[in-house]
Amino acid sequence: MQLGTAFLNLILEKPVREVTVQDVLDRSGVGRSTFYLHYRDIDDLLLSQLEMFCEAVSTTLSNQKDKSHRVVPVAELFAHIGNQNQLYRVLSDSGHLNDFYQLAEGHFARGIERRLIESGRFKDVPQRELAARATALSGSMLALLRWWLDRGEKETPMEMDKLFHQLVWPSAC
Repeated sequence: MQLGTAFLNLILEKPVREVTVQDVLDRSGVGRSTFYLHYRDIDDLLLSQLEMFCEAVSTTLSNQKDKSHRVVPVAELFAHIGNQNQLYRVLSDSGHLNDFYQLAEGHFARGIERRLIESGRFKDVPQRELAARATALSGSMLALLRWWLDRGEKETPMEMDKLFHQLVWPSAC
C-alpha cells in the first residue's frame, strides 16, 4: 500500500520512465528487499496498482449486494477517472494507457458477468454466451469512457451511467 501510494504520487510529479525504485523507496520509507519481495520492477508496481483498482471497482456492486439494475458502477468509475485526469494523461504519455484498458476489460467482463447472473434474467443462457455478452459490454463501457474523456467530459458521470445501462437493458431504462 505504501509503495503504491508513493509511486502514484511520484508519477504525478515526473514521467513514469524517470521514476526509479529508489525514488519509490525514499518516498514510502520501505526497504529495497520489501519492494523486490512484491514487485519485479517499476512497471510491475504500476500494473499491480492498475489491477487493484480494476478489481475493486469491477466488483463493487456485487460486493455491496446492490439491488439496482446496474452491472457496473459507471458513474462512480467515470467520476473517479475524470477527477484523475492528470493520472490518465500520465498513463497515456508513458504508453501504459493500453495496459489499463486491457486489464480493465477482463476485470469488468468478469464483474458484469457476475451481475448478469445475479440479475436472474439469464438463467437459460449458456455460460459461454453470457461470458461473450459480458466481454462485449465491458468493451462497450471502456469505449464510452474513451469517447467521454476524448470529448472533454461534456456529459456528467450519471448521464454516462444511464447511457451505458440503456445499452445493457434497452427496454428497462
